[in-house]
Amino acid sequence: MFLSYAGGFAETVADLADYERAGLDIVFVPEAYSFDAVSQLGFIAAKTERVQIASGIFQLYSRTPALTAMTAAGLDYVSGGRFTLGLGASGPQVIEGWHGVPYDAPIGRAREIIEICRMVWRRERLAYQGRYYQLPLEGGTGLGKPLKLINHPVRERIPIALAAIGPKNVALAAELAESWMPIFYLPEKAADVWGGAVAEGTAKRDAGLGPLDVIAHAALAIGDDSETLQLRDLARPQLALYIGGMGARGRNFYNDLARRLGYEAEAKAIQDAYLDGRKAEAEALVPAELAERTSLIGPESYVAERIAAYREAGVTTLNVTPLAPTLQARVRLIEQVRALAD
Repeated sequence: MFLSYAGGFAETVADLADYERAGLDIVFVPEAYSFDAVSQLGFIAAKTERVQIASGIFQLYSRTPALTAMTAAGLDYVSGGRFTLGLGASGPQVIEGWHGVPYDAPIGRAREIIEICRMVWRRERLAYQGRYYQLPLEGGTGLGKPLKLINHPVRERIPIALAAIGPKNVALAAELAESWMPIFYLPEKAADVWGGAVAEGTAKRDAGLGPLDVIAHAALAIGDDSETLQLRDLARPQLALYIGGMGARGRNFYNDLARRLGYEAEAKAIQDAYLDGRKAEAEALVPAELAERTSLIGPESYVAERIAAYREAGVTTLNVTPLAPTLQARVRLIEQVRALAD
């Protein structure tokens, strides 16, 4: 499951022990432009014993490759080997607006950062001549030397999960990462949208990486009453934000994805409404099918069918957001979905 980055974090972490006992395997901490994820992940590591922890995601541009590798090694150390390095490009709004660095070459940079991280974890001297990163730095004072990590990492290959939705980036994830994190995963259309890219990357994959772990996110609520079914509408604001507002016309990756999923007219209408300031209208324009089929909300039999659909489409890890008003009810949802998935 994801932990919220927008507030109430300490309270959520206090509940993690109950989720852990209920069968939660891994918890992701996002990093947007709120508190950093590293301090929160360290806090979780100290408060838990079994659950895996992951960044969801560190942005490619916000740290140097060496710092990304050092941070991952440090989090893996304090958690006793429970950390997964979630990486992703984010978007120009955050990277250029918040971090003030150019948003360029996300695919090439991802490849080089992954290669550099693995060199650091193997404690190789860091001499790397890539297109985007040259270590030691060429020019400058001329005093830079190839260094290696002082500490011995808990693991020399910390798992990497790459967030990707574009074909070239998805192919890169299938080639180089232990896990792939898509967004708005609609099982029935996943093969048409991403199948070719996954196959392309898998053909180049090192067998030592093992099978690709596919992590799909879905909101979770189990029940056949109208109140539960109405929870599907809670996805509308986020879908409208991403499809309509995460970028400009002609430069919105999530809008492009919605079009590739078959919602071309709807994606255009959502974007027009959102960028014109008509957010409620944009939310109402989100296709009911998209909100329904990218969630696990409905009667237990329906949720079981959807889990089977995710599995058949190639998903190996479900990243759920339990929707319930009390801790006890959310823990029960974790228990139920764990039983249905086993």
